Amino acid sequence: MQGHEIFTELPMKKLARTIILCTAIGGLAYAIFLAWRPAPVSVETARVTCGPLRVTLDAEGKTRVRNRYLVAAPVTGKLARITLTRGDNVAREAIVARLEPLPLAPLDPRQHAEAKARVAAAEQVHHEAEAGVAHTRADCEQAQREFARAEKLIETGDLARQEFERIRNAAQTCRQQIEAAQFRARAAAADIEVARAALLAVERAGQSGASALVTVRAPVAGRVLRVLEESERVVPAGTPLVELSNPTLEIVIDVLSSDAVKIKPGAQVFIEGWGGEHALPARVRLIEPSGFTKVSALGIEEQRVNIIADFVDTEVPLGDGYRVEARIVMWEAADVLKVPLSALFRRGNDWHVFVIEQGCARERPVEIGQRTAYEAELLKGLVEGAAVIVHPSNQVADGVKVVTR
Repeated sequence: MQGHEIFTELPMKKLARTIILCTAIGGLAYAIFLAWRPAPVSVETARVTCGPLRVTLDAEGKTRVRNRYLVAAPVTGKLARITLTRGDNVAREAIVARLEPLPLAPLDPRQHAEAKARVAAAEQVHHEAEAGVAHTRADCEQAQREFARAEKLIETGDLARQEFERIRNAAQTCRQQIEAAQFRARAAAADIEVARAALLAVERAGQSGASALVTVRAPVAGRVLRVLEESERVVPAGTPLVELSNPTLEIVIDVLSSDAVKIKPGAQVFIEGWGGEHALPARVRLIEPSGFTKVSALGIEEQRVNIIADFVDTEVPLGDGYRVEARIVMWEAADVLKVPLSALFRRGNDWHVFVIEQGCARERPVEIGQRTAYEAELLKGLVEGAAVIVHPSNQVADGVKVVTR
């Protein structure tokens, strides 16, 4: 019996050692597999959402008064000291300067003819300005009629919202255009008075040899921008004395000519970076028809165009020549499907994104429309709520396991 037990015990020990050895080898193989298995890539994700999207063109600009009037000396003479200072309000026809013409020689036919010609030219300019007032008033009446028709069409849904806003903006700004045309007509009338005063001074000097005091009056009611000649001295005819302006401000925004062709009159503008907490609304009135060359900070010559915009509010806490930052609305929609721009990448000529499905990255082609600096309009390829990988690294590929940070 003892011999039989010895022979039975030997195979049992060999079997146990074999099992232990196989288990050790299996554990080692599994450890090697775990060591060499790729670890999931850590990624950042975002969701495809629906919401408003606004495409803007951001550029720097500055404010300027819409109408400037440079008051000049009508005759050569001794200028009395001007008491006006910057920022003073002046009424129309108020005296801004006084001149004592220098004694002249007996009447010179050439000087007399020049003075009469200046009067005639000033009268022609005044007639043209009056015609401009009538033309602008007729345009404004037409704009008001179009706005009345547009209000009825927008209620029935037969007119696009963007077109309605353009018509409304034209009706609102036409009043300012009439005011500007009237200012020009008044300035032209004042130029007639100045020319007539110069003619009278020439005629009186030719008759008696004595000089008569000439008063220079403001062509419009406004504010003093600059006093160019403060001290008393002798000035030649045509010397600028005072610069006046009306209180209406506009914004001048210079953009690349390739961007200017995408902007339409009536486009909405948001004025920021002016020192206040909120943006000031404005509207594009004019895209200037001619451009200019400007050297950028990198020394590159660029063709740029001035965009002229008007403030929607008549009272703004700004002055002439203030720096602002303008955001011109190029396109806007209230409810679109959006994807973060950082999730998009090119594959040939097409746009692609990585979506997360069951813990793996899956590459999907998409079609996009309008783009901003941070988001893009998604036309095709994904649905709302889909998780996309933003800023995908080179480790992310189709089918790679990922883990969200």
